[in-house]
Formats: sequence, structure tokens, C-alpha cells
Amino acid sequence: MQYKITLIEGDGIGPSIVQAAVRVIESTGVEIQWDKQYAGEDVMVQTGTPLPEETLDSIRRNRVGFKGPLTTPVGKGFRSVNVQIRQILKLYANLRPALSFAGVPGAYENIDVVVVRENTEGLYSGVDYWVDEDQSAGISQNIITRKASERIVRFAFEYAKDKDRKKVTAIHKANILKCSSGLFLRVASEVAKDYPEIEFEDRIVDNMAMQLVKRPQEYDVLVTTNLFGDILSDLCAGLVGGLGLAPSGNIGDGIAVFEPVHGSAPKYKGKNKANPCSTILSGALMLDYLGEQEASKKILKAVASVIKKGEDVTYDLKQDRNDASAVGTQEIADAIVKEIRSTK
Repeated sequence: MQYKITLIEGDGIGPSIVQAAVRVIESTGVEIQWDKQYAGEDVMVQTGTPLPEETLDSIRRNRVGFKGPLTTPVGKGFRSVNVQIRQILKLYANLRPALSFAGVPGAYENIDVVVVRENTEGLYSGVDYWVDEDQSAGISQNIITRKASERIVRFAFEYAKDKDRKKVTAIHKANILKCSSGLFLRVASEVAKDYPEIEFEDRIVDNMAMQLVKRPQEYDVLVTTNLFGDILSDLCAGLVGGLGLAPSGNIGDGIAVFEPVHGSAPKYKGKNKANPCSTILSGALMLDYLGEQEASKKILKAVASVIKKGEDVTYDLKQDRNDASAVGTQEIADAIVKEIRSTK
């Protein structure tokens, strides 16, 4: 079977790491026709918009997109294109696995946590405005709805059921935010009753941050609202080696976009230095979503093998980040491709 997938290379290091990931994905033997489209800072200069309608139409047609990082101006300029894509296409579930790889420098082992983050509302809903013309105070509204809460919690339980995971933890701040977080917790508790075979618990978000640092191996699937998920998913990435190993999928009803979670790192553009593993692992997530589980497993095994050997890896995966033997973006991809082909 051949798949047609929208391909958005992105800004900064995006084209380099996406090209590396595409080579790895294609080496599995899955047939893909890439529909190349554009978004981000560079296309903004050319067209006046960072998210052309043609790009959105392509994802709507193909139902699956694969993209690199996009630049978001801090405190000014256009809104996050990543957030716009999620909201416009109703990609309500952000899937963020954090998986330990042997050989990665760090203090933890045997971590296998998945953060399921609500993607469309909360403080990311865009209800953000100045109180006065002098911009002396700003207001952001934290909008939480029953519909979105039920949808994301059910997604987390269905994911846990499908992947044979044993526990779902709902994360909230219901002790203080009694209306918004309180609603999320009530809905989570209601939905959990439909899945008696899966253990359910809840944690206050600040306590959850501490628990993840103290005993991350005790957690399995975490489900939470947008802002808390944004923060905790990066924390989980830090436990397993950093954003260079953090894949993600943004999933709606019959439509999805997969991407690395790190930024566009413009200072490394064209330097063949960035770690492409987050993008490559996002490709594995995409293949799993498409039903190509064997191909997805090949990528995971190959990435794990290359990292464990510790030879053909980028500087951030070395015990000494100044190790002169560190390789570049395309070279680690070469090693992963070689590993995949050697197992056929």
C-alpha cells in the first residue's frame, strides 16, 4: 500500500532533520508519496502568511502530515503556526512518549511514560488580550470544557487499552482552580469508570512534577490539560535525554500531524549538527498510526541500537558533549538506515 503524506520541512534546522527522517522512514520499505508544502517564518516573508491555505488543504486531503519545527516569535509577531494547525484541523490529542534508550547520558533508566495532552483549549485557546492601550496588564483566559475534557481522557484510556498499558494518571490543579481543573478532574473520574481494567489515579500538577523526578518508573500514561501537558511533557523528555529524543503526534478524528517537539534552532541551520532522532521517532509514531507497526518497530530498534553503540551519534548523545568523534545530522541517519537494512 502506498500512502500520500503532506511534508512540511519547516524553519531553521527543519529541512535537514526532516530530510534525515525521510530517508530513515523510506528505508523501512513503506511506500510513501510525499506532498511537499510550506509553513513558517520563511514562507511568511514570501506570501504574507506563515500558514498558507494550500498547506492546510493538503493535510485535509491526505489526512496525515509530517513536519519539522517552525519558528514562533516570542512576545510579538504572528501566533504559533503549530497551535494554529492543531486548532484549525481539530487535532485535539497531543501524544508525547518519553522512552529511555540505553547509552544516553542521564540519571534515569527504564522510563516508558506517555503524556496525552489536550491540544485545543485551556490557556492555549488564544483568549489573550491587554486590559488597556498602555499594555499595563494582560489577561489570558483558561477555558476548559466538558466536551474537550471527556474527549482527551477517553483518548488516553483507549490508547492505554490499545497498547496494553496498565495505568492512567489525570493531572490537574483542582485544589485551587476549582472550576476549570475541577471540571477536568470530575470528567476524568467519570470516564475512568468505563475502563475498570485500567488503574486510574489523579495527581495535582506540582506534586506530579516532583513525583516524576523522584520515581518516574511508577507512571505510565499521563493525561492532562494543555498548559500542564506542555510543561510536563518537556520534563519527561528531560528525564530520558532531552528534546532531541522527544517525538510527538497531534491526532484528531481521522487526521494527524507528526513532528519533533523542539524548536527550529536557527543558529544551527545548515551546519549538519542537530540531532534528528526526535523527528525520526516522530516518523515511527506516524507509521504506527498508519498501521505499519513492524516498520515502526524497526525504526525504534535501529535508533536504540545506534544510540547504545555510542559511535555514530550527535554531540548531545555523547557522555562528553565536546567529544570530537560526534557525528552530524545526516551521519547518524546513515547509521540508523544501515541498522534497519541489516535486519531485513
